[in-house]
Formats: sequence, structure tokens, C-alpha cells
Amino acid sequence: SAVVFPKKIATEQQSLMLVKRLLAVAVSCITYLRGIFPESAYGTRYMDDICVKILREDKNCPGSTQLVKWMLGCYDALQKKYFNNYWLCLQTVTECYHFKFKYTHNGPLLDFGSKDKKSESPISCADTKKASILLIRKIYILMQNLSPLPSDVCLTMKLLYYDEVTPPDYQPPGFKEAEDRGLLFREEPMYLNVGEVPTPFHMLKLKITTEKHRMENVDKNILKQGETAESPQVGGVSRDNPEEIQDM
Repeated sequence: SAVVFPKKIATEQQSLMLVKRLLAVAVSCITYLRGIFPESAYGTRYMDDICVKILREDKNCPGSTQLVKWMLGCYDALQKKYFNNYWLCLQTVTECYHFKFKYTHNGPLLDFGSKDKKSESPISCADTKKASILLIRKIYILMQNLSPLPSDVCLTMKLLYYDEVTPPDYQPPGFKEAEDRGLLFREEPMYLNVGEVPTPFHMLKLKITTEKHRMENVDKNILKQGETAESPQVGGVSRDNPEEIQDM
């Protein structure tokens, strides 16, 4: 069905449903625009006035079916409030899409990754809708401007958890404990802060890491230089080269 924005987000369940849908839209847009799966693996939906492609199980495309199952595992961990980081990686590693989650009952920090921004504000549905649409639009713009991926690209997914609340033996359906948490880039990486979406109960934030040379054809007006921040080092992203982080 269409990605419908509720008129109000009064309950945690309403917020959770919206975050799940937004994650599905974002992952589907990324894989579609980067040419990971064939057209048959997607259905067409609408998010406000934006036409989006949503990944679905396709018997002729085992990879899309596997990713859908992984997403359902993500939902399980998200609903239990266990996981805080989600990595969609095109190895070895060519691109990494880093989704970060935070749960709160008192209103989210507008930028929970910054030590300098401590103000808390009530989040309206209008704020959430505006941020959601802006995030998807930014994904579309960036994906259409990145250099093509290698023909032999492989997609992997990693989840990281809040250790203080997650049972030691917990693994969501479709996942197993990772043997190696490191993400190593062959080329010099560039880190991009794409955007964040707040609700009164959740915060979703997206960062993209890609090989710097893939950004060479991107119009400089698309990228706006932002304040320096830490690279997404959770999961062992290689930091052998000087980091460069920009806000879109």
C-alpha cells in the first residue's frame, strides 16, 4: 500500500510502523537505483507525491527474497528495541549505508550524534513527514549521481545492538553472529551525512560511506560542506585514510 503518514503519532506503535516503512523505502530505493536487483523484484508505491520502488519477494530473484527476510529480522530487533545500527554494505567494501536508531520516551535529540546539540523539542507529525520526504529525495539525488558499481558487487547486511538491553544469545530471524565486524575499503572512503527523521519515540539517521572516486561526477552543488564529525566507526570501518564527512 501507499506509505501513508499518520495525522498524529500518539503511540509508540504508530511511530514504530512509520520507522519500519521508512527503512523499507530507503533500502528499496538504494538497491533499485544502484541496480542490485532486476525490475521484477520491485513494486511501485507512492510516498506523498514521490513514486518509490519497494522491494518484494521474487521467486526468480533469490537475492531479493533473502533481503526481504533480512528486513523482517531487522523489524524484530527494532521492535524489541535491541539494535541501534544497521549496515547495508556493498563489498569489498565499495559502499556502506549506515542507519542508526535511537529510542526515547521523552522526545528525541534532534541530532543525537552531536555532543554540542543537547536541546530536546516536541516532534510534530509535520516535522516527521517533512524529514522523511527530504531523506528519500536526498537518496534519489545521490544514487542517481554516484558512479556505477562493479559488475560483481555483493550485498551484505550487519546489525549492531545496544549491549546493555540485548540478551547475549539474541539473533533476529535470518541472522547469525558475525565472525568479523570490520569493514575495509579498498579505496579512500568519503562519509556523507544524508539526513535524519525524528518521531516522538524514535530517531532514524542515515549516513553513506562510499569510495571517494565514485563522488567525482557528483555536482558539487548537491553536496553541502558540513561541520566535521566522527566517521561511523562502529563495526570497524577502516580509517586508514583521512576522513572527510559532508552533510547533504
